[in-house]
Amino acid sequence: MKRETKDVQQTAPTKRPLDTFDRKILAALNLDGRATYAYIGEQVGLSAPAVHERVKRLRRYAIKGIGAQLDGPACGKNFLAFVHVDADGWGKSERMMGLRDLPEIEEMHSVAGDTCVIMKVRTANAQALEELLAQLYVLPGVRGTKSYVVLSTYLERGVQAELTTQWPDVPLPTK
Repeated sequence: MKRETKDVQQTAPTKRPLDTFDRKILAALNLDGRATYAYIGEQVGLSAPAVHERVKRLRRYAIKGIGAQLDGPACGKNFLAFVHVDADGWGKSERMMGLRDLPEIEEMHSVAGDTCVIMKVRTANAQALEELLAQLYVLPGVRGTKSYVVLSTYLERGVQAELTTQWPDVPLPTK
């Protein structure tokens, strides 16, 4: 028997605010994406099936994916820089967006301020960065770039699920 479903309205997954358990689960997955539901459950105070159900729901809107975090120098990309691109107009041209396919460009952000686009770029060396910049300058509308080469990295991480409800007490310097 064939069921008619054309008039049945499908319900979209609800995006309810993240609660404390959701945030703890996301934090645990952020630390180790291969952690078992049982292990995460022990850490957050839920059963493995409850964690599984929450993760299933969170994958619909809060979890973009789970993958390996690669070490730049170990992959032959020792040179990290942030490149500010100054362009005519908005800067979000089709050719500029085509740069997303270059593996050296890790992030691209449209920003407000004295530049149009900020890119996080990781290359093998300064010469490779120079070659990448040359590709930027041939794009129509690109007026200039400013590059900020990273000397040391003190903190590099993705989005954190936890919320800071109060700032920790940090002693102020005394004279």
